[in-house]
Amino acid sequence: MSISRADVGLRSERGPILAALMLTTGLVAIDATIVATAVPSIVADVGGFSSFPWLFSAYMLAQAVSVPVYAKLADTLGRKPVVLAGIGLFLVGSVLCGIAGSMTALIAFRVIQGLGAGAVQPMSITIAGDIYTVAERAKVQGYLASVWAVSSVVGPTLGGVFAQLGIWRGIFLVNIPLCVLAGWMLARTFHESVPRTRHKIDYLGSALLTVSMTLLILGALEGGQAWAWDSPPSIGAFAAGGLLFAAFLAAERQAVEPVLPLWVVSRRLLLTTTLVSFGVGAIILGLTSYVPTFLEGALSASPVVAGLALAALTIGWPISASQSGRLYLRIGFRWTAVIGVVTAVAGTAVLATTALTPNVFLVAASCFVTGLGMGLVASPTLIAAQASVDWNERGVVTGTNLFARSIGSALGVAVFGAVANAVYARGAADHAAAVVPASAAVFLSVLVAALLAVVAVLAMPRDRGRTTAGGPAVGDQAEIRGRD
Repeated sequence: MSISRADVGLRSERGPILAALMLTTGLVAIDATIVATAVPSIVADVGGFSSFPWLFSAYMLAQAVSVPVYAKLADTLGRKPVVLAGIGLFLVGSVLCGIAGSMTALIAFRVIQGLGAGAVQPMSITIAGDIYTVAERAKVQGYLASVWAVSSVVGPTLGGVFAQLGIWRGIFLVNIPLCVLAGWMLARTFHESVPRTRHKIDYLGSALLTVSMTLLILGALEGGQAWAWDSPPSIGAFAAGGLLFAAFLAAERQAVEPVLPLWVVSRRLLLTTTLVSFGVGAIILGLTSYVPTFLEGALSASPVVAGLALAALTIGWPISASQSGRLYLRIGFRWTAVIGVVTAVAGTAVLATTALTPNVFLVAASCFVTGLGMGLVASPTLIAAQASVDWNERGVVTGTNLFARSIGSALGVAVFGAVANAVYARGAADHAAAVVPASAAVFLSVLVAALLAVVAVLAMPRDRGRTTAGGPAVGDQAEIRGRD
């Protein structure tokens, strides 16, 4: 029996660990949707209407830029201290948000929450990859994805209830018992033995990566919104971010233990799966951002109806993700992803071609089909990447994959926003009439992103072996045992 250099989960009970991972994932998933419905109540209480978009941007920035750093720490120090630190930061941020007295303070405390989320989400997926075999991981990823599906309904509803009762601070304070329970469950049930060796922390690389990505994502998020694309702030953010990222690449070549090793993009499988994840982020955020606006503006649908139509996307995802193992055990990761991405293209194509004649049921069906496709793309490609490396590289690989998804989301929102604004400006005199062509243009752009994802999937190397139900696939470097 071969094991990784860290005896991960050998003394752990996998069932309770999975329950804890689902709970920690739920913290991030609910927080991603619960705040939006309470914004009017927050603004009415603490003011700062012009600044409220930063409640989301600051959180997204902090989460995205911290993922690679946490991923590297997890490969050197172990998963447990990193995920517990993330839960702790999320807890502290939630408490501070719950007592914030101004919009400025609330935005600052959202950064702390985002830094916690940057550890929680990738570590949950990495730990699942450690303690479950390749054959089991698809079903486990389906369980984790189902948390997002439930949260997409529970989050907005719970946020609306707190706002309606005039206790918007409850959307943050409700995290306190959840964080305590999740941390206690992981501390009690998850055990790992990591060799105590001296590591040289890549402080320079971490700083350069964090600042460069902050500037680049900031430019993508705020371009065309807070400032014009060709304005000095926009040009300055992209130029400075690009220069610092170039400096980061140069520093990583010299680092003893780089925070983001360049081998991550030098291996064909890891490069292509990272590109796929980038596309997944763009597709999902494109639909999430514009489907509700489209239905409410074009059909005067209620927010509840629009939300339920969008929920079809997150319902389809876990259904197919949980069953994807049956496919990749038979036909391999690459062909499973091909089926998934073609399905996603079909869903986005129907949405794009019927947008000018909107129908709420057709939109929901298109979202559901797209979600089915994404479940067959995102999970198998991530599992393929995890299975190709050893324990001491799995954190970086998982973090890079999720980091790419975050970058794809940020750039996708920026590009789709620019497309929508360009079309909307031509018909701004009639808001209702302008929403339809603007949304149609966005959905067409999402279809283009799906087609580019097809190219990335086809570029994946062919599977060299078949997975068996009883153990890791050929190429899986760590065989992890556990008992439910």
